[in-house]
Amino acid sequence: MLNLNLISNPLAILALCIFGLSYFLIMMEEVIQLKKSKAVVMSAGIIWAIVAYLASQQHLTQEATITVQKAILEFSELFMFLLVAMTYVNALEERLVFKALRAWLIRQKFSYRQLFWVTGILAFFMSPFFDNLTTALIMGAVVIAVGIDNPSFIVAGCINIVVAANAGGAFTPFGDITTLMVWQHGALNFFEFFNIFIPGLISYLIPALCMQSIIPKALPEAEAEIVKTRLGAKRILLLFVLTIITAVSFHQFLHLPAMLGMMTGLGYLNFLAYFLRKKEVKDPTIPSPFNIFNRIKKVEWDTLLFFYGVMLSISGLAALGYLEIVSHALYTEWGASTANTIIGILSAILGNIPILFALLTMDPAMSKGQWLLLTLTVGIGGNLLSIGSAAGVALMGQSRGKYTFLKHLKWSWAILLGYFMAILSHFWLNSRFFA
Repeated sequence: MLNLNLISNPLAILALCIFGLSYFLIMMEEVIQLKKSKAVVMSAGIIWAIVAYLASQQHLTQEATITVQKAILEFSELFMFLLVAMTYVNALEERLVFKALRAWLIRQKFSYRQLFWVTGILAFFMSPFFDNLTTALIMGAVVIAVGIDNPSFIVAGCINIVVAANAGGAFTPFGDITTLMVWQHGALNFFEFFNIFIPGLISYLIPALCMQSIIPKALPEAEAEIVKTRLGAKRILLLFVLTIITAVSFHQFLHLPAMLGMMTGLGYLNFLAYFLRKKEVKDPTIPSPFNIFNRIKKVEWDTLLFFYGVMLSISGLAALGYLEIVSHALYTEWGASTANTIIGILSAILGNIPILFALLTMDPAMSKGQWLLLTLTVGIGGNLLSIGSAAGVALMGQSRGKYTFLKHLKWSWAILLGYFMAILSHFWLNSRFFA
């Protein structure tokens, strides 16, 4: 890895300022309505132009080229993995799977308190497979629909879902971008993530138990509807499971990139899409037959480009020498346990993905227990603030002012309690990994 060690050079300082400015614009996305990818994509190009110029002065042009190619390869693997996962989720949405689930939950006539627990538990166990953002939006739609006349239930329900979705996403590589990054980095194997299942569950249950006392036991008045899934919905769901198995097998047993298994899974979906489209084209009652490329088109491209910008920008700062300084301060002076705990809290403010990629770029020497701790803390640390995770930001928009930053902040003490109890339980339950 190239390290020019030029942190005091004016051009290197300029690169750091450019990244800081781009990150400020990301944090202001909701206010200025500027997509988060725009600033960091430009930042990545400028930073690497600076790195290349400074490297040429030290006759290290080839080393700079190899370093940026490695960063691009890391992004490409993440990009193709997420592209397939997002395509499957979009296909399931188009086949009305999630809408049918929401309608079924509403028809069950749960009380407010029962629905509080049902949506939270479902969010916890769905997010490892459908990611925390998608899960939060599905469960949030249920809470908002049945709590239309009870604003306090919507607030508690949304907080509960955000915490549950992020906690559930922490114990599998498919549940969150951060866990996926740790898995692809090779720090932990697929099955080792399940060791933080109980700490993740604790981080969800403690704030949920604290909040349940304000949830009424009365039955809500919600309009029931019946939604039927479209042709092929169950088969797409089955293929999604098969795709996950393929990706794990490629990575775990064949020692190939997981994205190769995911792209193979995209092939499964393409073949099914061919037969679904042939059948639906013949039916005049179906206005828009299934089209796999329409599902790919609806992928979150802004999110994927954001990852590109962040990963390339941070790798550029690492090449200038900044991350080595940070790594020494965190893991040599503070110690891994303290550093990983504080990093989780900081992720609620700065975002878990940039922080984690920076740490993966530093690649500090840590035990399996510390890597599990880092995965846990960056996964659940964003729960402390409503802006600390994509799930929280999405539900704030979906609730249209009912669930807000300040209302979430009132329960941050309970979430923080769950955060520290989860960490303590990890040290107790997984002590064998710290040797």
